[in-house]
Amino acid sequence: MSLKNQMNDIVRHFKVIQSYPQLKNIPVIIGESDPEGCAACGMATNPENAYRNGTMYSSYEAASFARHYELAKQYGINLTGAVTWAFEFENQPWFYGFRDLATNGVDKPVLNVFRMLGMMNGEWVKAESDHQYSLQQVLDSSVRGAQTDVGVMASKNTNSAAVMLWNYHDADIKGDTTDVSISINNIPAKKIKLTQYRIDDAHSNAYEVWKKIGSPQDPMAEQIATLEKAGQLQQINETETLSTKDRSTQMRIALPRQAVTLLKLSWQ
Repeated sequence: MSLKNQMNDIVRHFKVIQSYPQLKNIPVIIGESDPEGCAACGMATNPENAYRNGTMYSSYEAASFARHYELAKQYGINLTGAVTWAFEFENQPWFYGFRDLATNGVDKPVLNVFRMLGMMNGEWVKAESDHQYSLQQVLDSSVRGAQTDVGVMASKNTNSAAVMLWNYHDADIKGDTTDVSISINNIPAKKIKLTQYRIDDAHSNAYEVWKKIGSPQDPMAEQIATLEKAGQLQQINETETLSTKDRSTQMRIALPRQAVTLLKLSWQ
């Protein structure tokens, strides 16, 4: 993968918009915001497109969408949305590597990133990570250093907040888990409810379940039901109540490589 290719393509288009004063503040939607161009190229002709089935794609999208908003802020663009150019492929093999959000009606991990993003309501708020690649690093050399991109973005609404974290690298390698310390500040309540959602090999991932049951191309009804359930966004652990101190709370999570987590906070 190469995160910098897509981000530099966005930069070129943002510069064009910026060059026309009459387009200032015009709402902008990126209509095909994807890592590469051939949606209909499956694994038979393009083996490298196997990444679309699993957590490589979902972690890439989390890392890339965060940079969409960074670039919009840098170039003064009124970015109102970005969409994937995904398709529905009828009567095709299971998990064939097409750019689709589901295969034979079973949701892929990448769809769950968009579900997470849809739960980030309200306004974007400041979020920083000391293990996140800077925007300039991504534009210059992508995410190919010794460490992974452990990044964060956050939003806040009247009685809720959401924090998304990801662990991404351009190299499609499953590796070590990163221990992440999280501090959330300016919480206007003494107690909050915390719900955590996760995309990794064990959660929100029908592809890994499909492989475990033998990669069937003609699954039985019971297997299909299992895959449909595995394809949904999954909560890890029970929703818990936390106390805040000085309007803040701290927590630690273990974030595997290629995983994405959404922390959903709510209060009265």
